[in-house]
Amino acid sequence: MLFNLFKNPQSTISTVKVIPSWCVACGKIANLTEDLIWKDEQFAVISAPENFAFSPSKRFVVVGDIWLSNRLELLQKLAIDINDNISNQQIIAQLWEKYNSESLNLLVGMFGLVVWDREQQILYLVRDAIGSRTLYYTTTGLTRWIAPKLTTLAPYRSHDLDVIALRDYLCCAFVPGERTLWQDIREMRPGTFLEMPSNKVYHYWQLKEQVTDKNQPLEWYSQKLRCLLEQVVKEYLPKNQPVGVFLSGGLDSSSITALAAKLHTAPVHTYSIHFGTETPNELEFSSLVAQHCQTQHHILEITFRDMWERLPETMLYLDDPIGDPLTVPNLLVGKIARENVEITLNGEGGDPCFGGPKNQPMLINSLYGSINNQDSLQAYLISFQKCALDLPQLLKPEIYQSLKNETSVFYDDLNADVNYLNRLMTLNIKYKGADQILTKVNNLTQAAGLQGLSPLFDQRVVDFSMQIPPEYKLSGVEEKAVLKKAVSDILPDTIIHRPKSGMMVPVQLGFRKYWQKEARKLLLNRNSEISAYINQDILRNWLEFKGDIWGRYGVKLWLLVSLEIWLQVNKSVLKK
Repeated sequence: MLFNLFKNPQSTISTVKVIPSWCVACGKIANLTEDLIWKDEQFAVISAPENFAFSPSKRFVVVGDIWLSNRLELLQKLAIDINDNISNQQIIAQLWEKYNSESLNLLVGMFGLVVWDREQQILYLVRDAIGSRTLYYTTTGLTRWIAPKLTTLAPYRSHDLDVIALRDYLCCAFVPGERTLWQDIREMRPGTFLEMPSNKVYHYWQLKEQVTDKNQPLEWYSQKLRCLLEQVVKEYLPKNQPVGVFLSGGLDSSSITALAAKLHTAPVHTYSIHFGTETPNELEFSSLVAQHCQTQHHILEITFRDMWERLPETMLYLDDPIGDPLTVPNLLVGKIARENVEITLNGEGGDPCFGGPKNQPMLINSLYGSINNQDSLQAYLISFQKCALDLPQLLKPEIYQSLKNETSVFYDDLNADVNYLNRLMTLNIKYKGADQILTKVNNLTQAAGLQGLSPLFDQRVVDFSMQIPPEYKLSGVEEKAVLKKAVSDILPDTIIHRPKSGMMVPVQLGFRKYWQKEARKLLLNRNSEISAYINQDILRNWLEFKGDIWGRYGVKLWLLVSLEIWLQVNKSVLKK
């Protein structure tokens, strides 16, 4: 699908191709006019020539985007020759015929799929345990539409926004949980499957605290973690092909780089970014790791013009909007990587699984929150450092009032009866991991023609992280102690002991010096997409940086610009 997209919403137009995805329909399908690949009485496959398989008896139909890290193990279980040219869809179709939904406990990998039972006329929607792949479905009408991309469902949804999802986006810079910004579309949650037409949801995997060996020393856990990481990275490496690693110079991406260099026999390419001479960067550290691991290192400079002009394209490739300024850099570095490799690894998951320093403010709140009367939910939302405190002034009064009694998707996990650090990690894995980090990795690497893999978010690594005593993950100012110990022999001491800084995108400078005029035209336009929901007076103050004591207006403005452009490009998709 092609449509005209504003590179700068007020100026030039470029043509961007919407990445097609498979799509199925369930329910009343007699009057469907689409070109169908296959249909039954109440189920139709609209588009999925490479994602489509029958079970041996033809009772089950499997459609989906599937990558299995334990593929060889599953072939052995099914007594299939490993040299047979059998697809992952066919593997799952055979497993489903043998074990039905119990087969989901055998799968390790990334998948969003559906299984149609022709005999029972039941459709199963399934998402992988951690949320590396996405799956969306419509909730109204006699026909339900299912696809892994929100843009694919554009012809089958209304224009109505979900204002609860909008509130959550403004607080977090992503939409957490099953809601999407579209009122009549929901997202499958990780580790679950849904039956249609009954709409019953079942958990086949749940993230649980399970510390069993509290008396074991740090070294014992670090050795087990190292063995597991080597197993996972080895499975992820492409046979006899070069592999890429997105390398920031921090502990997490450096660890994956070192493991890939140690285990891979083909070339390892590493990719780092910076934002020009006006801003600080971490090239000193990423170059140190690249030299230490003897990788083929590539450095990309991303300009302020790149950031602004490529934002519409980036927002198109995402499902729900993501207001993280790293979205554009992620897409651009992926396009550069595609010149050398087809598979890239990254260090995403280190902070959520092993206790990154961003948990520290919440741990402090757990100790002192009662003193300043700040409840844990309020503190958690504020910890994102986005617009949680601004909502009463930012949202139109009638919208804010309508949301006052609406509960938060975070409430239950935040108040669960488990160790407080593990509560925070559970929230980060279930929501920020599945709804921001992994969605961003999946969509933007696919847009660049890559397969993006996140070893630290592997289901087995996540499970093991919940077996590690919390004090080995984050203790005082020492973060990720168990991961540091696990890789201490393959990384320079400088990397192991350097404080966490994070990849800082200079959006504050961008809005002050480069994007001011364009942002004003975009956000203060009376006909903007967000004008029905957002008080533009506060945006005017932010654009003038009035009262910006903590230097946070740039981040908030980027979040709102991303939302406006996301709404514009999705409106264009619907027109086409």
